[in-house]
Amino acid sequence: MQLSELNRQIAAALLGCGDDPGPMDSEQAHAAMQLHLDCTVDECRVRRRARKTLVDAGLCVLDERAIR
Repeated sequence: MQLSELNRQIAAALLGCGDDPGPMDSEQAHAAMQLHLDCTVDECRVRRRARKTLVDAGLCVLDERAIR
């Protein structure tokens, strides 16, 4: 599979834990959560943004212990 330039930029933005990838759709958020499976939302801006996207879309419900 070849990536377009735009897709390369999106993929690159999802790889670095310290960079906020900006708005993402549910599919991108799901992929980001899988890419950053070993990360915590406290340390990883990508996982934090992805979790918020999925929660806002009603696709993920947080346990009370995870709400801060």
